Amino acid sequence: METHLPGLLRGDGIDGRTITIRQLLQHTSGLPEYLDQHAVLTNPRRYYEPRELIDRALDHPADFAPGARWSYSNTNYIVAGLLVQKVTGRPLGEEIKSRITDSVGLRHTYLPDPGDTTIRGRHPRGYHRLAAGGPWRDYTRLDPSWGWAAGGMISTNSDLNRFYRAPFSGRLLAPAQLGEMRATVPVDAEGVAPGTRYGLGVQSISLSCGGRYWGHGGSLPGFSTYGGVTRDGRAVNVTLTTLPNGRTGTRAAAAVDTAMCR
Repeated sequence: METHLPGLLRGDGIDGRTITIRQLLQHTSGLPEYLDQHAVLTNPRRYYEPRELIDRALDHPADFAPGARWSYSNTNYIVAGLLVQKVTGRPLGEEIKSRITDSVGLRHTYLPDPGDTTIRGRHPRGYHRLAAGGPWRDYTRLDPSWGWAAGGMISTNSDLNRFYRAPFSGRLLAPAQLGEMRATVPVDAEGVAPGTRYGLGVQSISLSCGGRYWGHGGSLPGFSTYGGVTRDGRAVNVTLTTLPNGRTGTRAAAAVDTAMCR
């Protein structure tokens, strides 16, 4: 990382000279998590600069030495987003639009502009409880800069299904690039399905009927998604209009599995 973003990653046990791009995309970098969900829930329309998110992460020591093991950290994707901007010289949203959404025909998918707290077109509303048993609060209007390159985009189920199919059908990636994306490391973490593996920005998840599917989940206050695609192109995505607890998350993942296996 030091070659492209010199001096960015410095902290307690953190040194960008020892972290690779592959480690970012596979969550084996050891970078600590930046997320502070309480801050977002109490002030959902606040805008965050990407560098501010990284600085929050660097207030903490490294989780482990680069390459030592796997642990999901959204900080990896924030750094990857800054890398895209440095290499291309263009804003991340423009690169996503020209390279992915326009290329694949995703008409309802975009990275909101800074300060944009709206959702274009017709859409459901998203809710969250600040405490168990407390009142539901409407979080439909929030500033997704909190997620930025780690998941601050807006999309639809149909667009996500189209997106999942694209790289595995040869529309986005050359065969060699697809092979790199599908090179995985084992995932051993609480709440993750047994046998799950992680490639470059994508998970490989076992199906109850045999075989596997490739996909990813994501969430911001008020909304969460589960989904992916099988090797033969069966794509499924489930959206919840709240952040799931353990039970609802398990049910959503089971719904994806059931639909994939039909």
